[in-house]
Amino acid sequence: MKFSSQTDVLIVGGSFAGLSAALVLGRSRRTVQVLDAGQPANRQTPHSHSFLTRDGEPPAQLAAVARAQALAYPTVRLQTATAVHVTREAGGFAVTTAEGEVFGTSRLLLATGVADQLPDLPGFAECWGISVLHCPYCHGYEVRDGALGVLANGEVAFEFSRLIFNWSRNLTLFTNGPATLSPDQREALGQRGIAVVETPVAAIPHRNGAMDGLTLADGTHAPLDAVFARVPFTQTTDLGRQLGCEVDELGLLKVDAYGRTNVEGVFAAGDNSSPLRQVVTAAANGAMAAAWLNREWVEKTF
Repeated sequence: MKFSSQTDVLIVGGSFAGLSAALVLGRSRRTVQVLDAGQPANRQTPHSHSFLTRDGEPPAQLAAVARAQALAYPTVRLQTATAVHVTREAGGFAVTTAEGEVFGTSRLLLATGVADQLPDLPGFAECWGISVLHCPYCHGYEVRDGALGVLANGEVAFEFSRLIFNWSRNLTLFTNGPATLSPDQREALGQRGIAVVETPVAAIPHRNGAMDGLTLADGTHAPLDAVFARVPFTQTTDLGRQLGCEVDELGLLKVDAYGRTNVEGVFAAGDNSSPLRQVVTAAANGAMAAAWLNREWVEKTF
C-alpha cells in the first residue's frame, strides 16, 4: 500500500488533546502527523476558563497558539483532513481520509472529541456554548448570582440543580414536561427556593446567542441570563469501533490512566475518553498519552 506519509505516530484530531500530544511527541523527536477536520466542539464558545495562565481567552485563540507551538518542531506536521477509515497493517496502521489519502503510522492516537446532539428547540443551537451552557466550571463564574435555569429532568435535573445552586440562588428548574423527580428531591429543591416548572419549553429567544430567557408552550416568558443543560453526545468518528476499542456505559472510549485503549498501539485522549470536558483536562490527557506512548516505544525498541 502506498502512503501519503509514514510516521511514528498519527494523531486524529487537532484540538487541545491532539496538539498537546503532538507538542510532547515533537519534543521527544518522534515523527508526528496530525489530521484535523477543523470542527472542535467549542467552536462557538467565546471564552475558555479554568486553564491556568490562560483563563478567559477565546478557545480559537488558544488553539492558534497551540498549533504554532506544536508545528515549531520539525518532526510535527498538520493537515486539514477527515479520517474516515482505519485498518491494522504490518507494523502499524493505515488511516484513510475522506479526501482519498492514506497515511501509515506505527502508533495511533485518537483525539477526535465528541459531537453534542442538540435538541430540536428553536434557539438552542445558536445559544449553545454562549448562554446555554454545559459546564459550570467553565462558565458558572461569569453568570454568578444571575437568573439561571437548569433544563433537565429526573435524577440528572436534581444533581445538576444542586451543583448550579452554588453559583446562584436565583435558580429555576425547567423539566420540559411532567417532572420525574422523587418527593424527597422536590422537597429538597423547594426548601432552597428552587422552583420547578413543568410547562414545556417552546423556544429560546436570543440575540447572537445571548438569550433573554425561555418561551414556554403556554406563551409565558421566563427571563433568564443563562441556562445549564446536558445533552447526549456521540463519538465524532467510528474509528475506535473499526479497531475494536471498547467503550464504557457513557459511550466514551475506555482508556487506562495513560490513555491506552484495549487495542495495542492505539491511544485516546480528550473528550472522546473523558467526562471532564475542559480545555485544560484535554491538554493534560494529551500530554499524558504522548509521554506514555513514547515510553512504550522506548521499551519496545531498546
